Amino acid sequence: MALVPYLTGGFPNRDVFAHHLHTVAQAGADLLEIGVPFSDPIADGPTIQHSSQTALAAGATLDSLLQTLRATPTPQPRVLMSYLNPLLAYGPQRLLAAMRDADATGLIIADLPVEESDEWLTMADAAGIDLIFLAAPTSTPARLREIAARTRGFIYAVSRLGTTGVQGGLADGLASFLSRLRAVAQTPIAVGFGISNAEHIRALHGQADGVVVGSRLVSAIDAGEDLGEVVRELAEAC
Repeated sequence: MALVPYLTGGFPNRDVFAHHLHTVAQAGADLLEIGVPFSDPIADGPTIQHSSQTALAAGATLDSLLQTLRATPTPQPRVLMSYLNPLLAYGPQRLLAAMRDADATGLIIADLPVEESDEWLTMADAAGIDLIFLAAPTSTPARLREIAARTRGFIYAVSRLGTTGVQGGLADGLASFLSRLRAVAQTPIAVGFGISNAEHIRALHGQADGVVVGSRLVSAIDAGEDLGEVVRELAEAC
């Protein structure tokens, strides 16, 4: 499976974030997901909320994040994760062009409903940016088909209800949800929300094409752990 580490852009500050980006890229990441710091990240739990607030307090902006990405090349594809408000404030066309310049070729907009995505999808396709949609366990069969038809690159399968955060175990019903999603998927499936250790990853072998690990890495940074070693252990499980 592919390992998709998540880092909050600009956390804990711009220079250290760039160092962490390089570390994670060298330790076994297959793709990189980078969160745009935002004051109201409704899909994120306390760990990533804290990292966003810390980054914002250190002066992080969408523009400074894109500048850092331009100055910090990595061999892996890079996906930005954000909410609509900061992207609309920046300007969609300006954003997509700046993403290409920063070698970020995927975009997740956590609060963009698939039913309202026509304009974004058209612009992203024209810019060569993969617009990636989230699928939840509560999504109806019709909605899963719509998400599968519209997503580019991969489908982000939300493993459980609620927000992001380290969990003790995988959610009940996850295997059934992934089976339903697999039946309609036209792209790989990456599972996120609560994936935090090698045991979780091994349990998903044969069910998912990739895993997104975020809160575990943010917690490791906060605790001063060896980030490269944490990522290497996760990559080995993949």
